[in-house]
Amino acid sequence: MLTLPVDYMGCALSLARLSTGYSSPNPAVGAIVAKEGFIVGMGYTQPVGGAHAEIMALYQAGEAARKSIMYVTLEPCCHYGRTPPCTRAIIEAGISEVHIAMLDPNPLVSGQGVKQLNDAHINTYVGERKQEAYKINEAYVKYITTEQPFVIAKFAASLDGKIATKTGDSKWITNSYARRCAHMLRSSVDAIVVGVDTVIADNPRLTSRSCGGRGGLRKEQPLRIVIDSHGRVPFDSRIFSSPGNTLLAVSESLGKERRERLAQVGAEIVELPGEEKLVDLGKLFQMLGKRKIVSVLVEGGGKLQGSLFDQRLVDKVMAFIAPIIIGGSEARTVVCGRGIDRVVEAEHLKEVSVSQFGDNVLISGYTTSRGTL
Repeated sequence: MLTLPVDYMGCALSLARLSTGYSSPNPAVGAIVAKEGFIVGMGYTQPVGGAHAEIMALYQAGEAARKSIMYVTLEPCCHYGRTPPCTRAIIEAGISEVHIAMLDPNPLVSGQGVKQLNDAHINTYVGERKQEAYKINEAYVKYITTEQPFVIAKFAASLDGKIATKTGDSKWITNSYARRCAHMLRSSVDAIVVGVDTVIADNPRLTSRSCGGRGGLRKEQPLRIVIDSHGRVPFDSRIFSSPGNTLLAVSESLGKERRERLAQVGAEIVELPGEEKLVDLGKLFQMLGKRKIVSVLVEGGGKLQGSLFDQRLVDKVMAFIAPIIIGGSEARTVVCGRGIDRVVEAEHLKEVSVSQFGDNVLISGYTTSRGTL
């Protein structure tokens, strides 16, 4: 009987993906405990306050963990936070060897976890499937090193770059498969950002009607953020009656009556004045970082996307393209803003990937603003 080798780190990476959208602001981590060719324990990061991946795997392994090998997608923590250090649990369990996909950039860990394991005479091996591990936690890496969220610019457009017709109609540019993917994307982030014109024109719910494969609405909806410089959002907008919380970022003080009405429908109001009486987006992201918002999905519209690209605030682009032509000089376009004067100044995406959803295409890539591993 032929026995194929087990891809233990691949299994750990798959487990890490299960905690994406649930573990924030902690990283999404997966762990496997293997012994004599068998997996005896597995786990992934639980929601904040719950057990880390290593602890889940050790608990499942029980006594079988002694003299076994652990595969984990991120360096085990070595400090006290909401939970005790994972390194201590690994040492006490009698693990003999630990394979780590990537080091944790958190200054409280950053190599110290490996050092503690080595000091306890546990062999460590770092770097297996490093790039895949990084992709899973790319938002966490930016947040933990800059204290600001990872910003994804997402849009759905026609082949000629339109997000709506000249009358404002946009339902639906992309097909149902692409829209389902977009909802799964919402389930993986901490916040969704739109401009007030999008709320007025489309009256969206801005909820994640996906649970990353677990079914139904996600347990906690991402925070909805509306960039509404002058407080124009309608009181009866569906964002106020949908599950989850809504924050309005305004650039000027609102009248007492309007502020009270918005408070009654459940809106949180934050004043972030910037140039030309517009919301200062840089200050918005700084504020979100302080609130431990790790990832942000910007869904539009064109003015907001344009401002973000003008200010080089985007880390990743995810563009769903449908094979239709809308036309019209007055039709709404994907990215407005000031733009550039010369093509050589254009934002050139790197690490570009292409996926297909029926006859729709998703093009994703990273901006030059985003750091590298």
